Amino acid sequence: MFIAKSGKVQTRACLCLFKLVFPPLLSFLLFPSLSWADQVFPRENAVVRAVRKVSPAVVNISTSKLVERDLNPFFPWEDDDLFNRFFRDFFEPRKRQYVKNSLGSGVIIDSTHKYILTNHHVIVRASKIAITLADQQKFEARVVGADPKSDLAVLKIEAGSGLPTITMGRSDDLMIGETVIAIGNPFGLSHTVTTGVISALNRSVKTESGVYHNFIQIDASINPGNSGGPLLNINGELIGINTAIYSGAEGIGFAIPISRAKRIVSDLINYGRVHTAWLGITVQDLNENLIKYFHLPVNYGALITEILAGSPAKKRDLERGDIIIELNKNRIKSSRDYHDQLSQYTASEMIQLVFFRDGKRQKIGIKAASFPPDFALDLSFERLGFRVEELSRSLAVKYRLKETEGLVIVAIKKSSQADTIGLTPGDLVRGINDVPITTKQDFKKAFIRYRLKQRITVLIQRGWTVYSVPFKM
Repeated sequence: MFIAKSGKVQTRACLCLFKLVFPPLLSFLLFPSLSWADQVFPRENAVVRAVRKVSPAVVNISTSKLVERDLNPFFPWEDDDLFNRFFRDFFEPRKRQYVKNSLGSGVIIDSTHKYILTNHHVIVRASKIAITLADQQKFEARVVGADPKSDLAVLKIEAGSGLPTITMGRSDDLMIGETVIAIGNPFGLSHTVTTGVISALNRSVKTESGVYHNFIQIDASINPGNSGGPLLNINGELIGINTAIYSGAEGIGFAIPISRAKRIVSDLINYGRVHTAWLGITVQDLNENLIKYFHLPVNYGALITEILAGSPAKKRDLERGDIIIELNKNRIKSSRDYHDQLSQYTASEMIQLVFFRDGKRQKIGIKAASFPPDFALDLSFERLGFRVEELSRSLAVKYRLKETEGLVIVAIKKSSQADTIGLTPGDLVRGINDVPITTKQDFKKAFIRYRLKQRITVLIQRGWTVYSVPFKM
């Protein structure tokens, strides 16, 4: 009897609950739009806030270059490489000058001194650089300093106070997969915003101009016009400078990490050029015999063959025969890796080296310095095999030269590259790569600039003929 009554009570309770819940539930299922019609979702997310915060500091860069073009009045194929190869010596070329314009991006990094950071390739060889701010104010800019190796340049404009600027972030704590924002002017479309994620870190990119290291790779393509614009994290902080040096990529972009850019910018502002790190170490590649000889547990590294007197490395506990396997946590597989990684740093920075000595792994920190110009002549004699002096009357008489100025070779190192090539005292040095040489100072600067390259080209004059002579560095 009790059970029966209890069952009836439960049944009534279920019916009451059903009548209470079912009508609203049925209304929601049949007419969901009525339930959400008045609901408003926030549209201002983190990306919107970051773009609004940074956009005023992003600028449009327009450059003008005066370009010369060869014209041949007899043939319509003056732009054809095959034509030029066979016929250019038979016809006197005519020149036509025209102005070539290009676009890029930049970002204001200092509102007090009106400094703008961009890519080197955006402004290289420009005869005029025009800056347009987000509010359409226009200014002419001058180059404070530029570095082709890092593809960075600093510009300056003469503007009033109150320029917008960007907040500097960090790139040494980036995470693969984190959201990033790129702002630039692709194809002249000002202040275009794209978003993506970090796809990879410490990427090396090979281009016609050389190999660039330690790039941030993102999954948003960076087009011409985007170059020099900022790469931001989700908080609107500058973590990189976008660069469009890799034209073969689709859906891939690269940016220069801001932590590295800061070091470059400091040198460009203070000196107009970059003082790359120098430790005073000469290294060579390892081979199987050396690996066995040193009882190495690894099959890679750079063997120290010489430590220059008075160098930063000489002041620390490094020795000939040590094998460097890491530089600032980057693996060193060869002598080229050592030079490439060291070139990413500037003078006065601490360089952490991991090396093997007597089969034991060790670690040491060395404060880098600038390469001393006085070492340039001695090092060039060791690597290239010739010594130079500025041309004087007595040297011109000695070598029977008609020239009265320039740099003349006065000594050749036996069994060196210069000796093998056939250079002799009395030959004149006219240039290194694209740098004209007339004085010892010119020679020192050019050699220091290109000392970390794999190869250089030296222009040698003998008589009335100038030869391009390649040297391995």
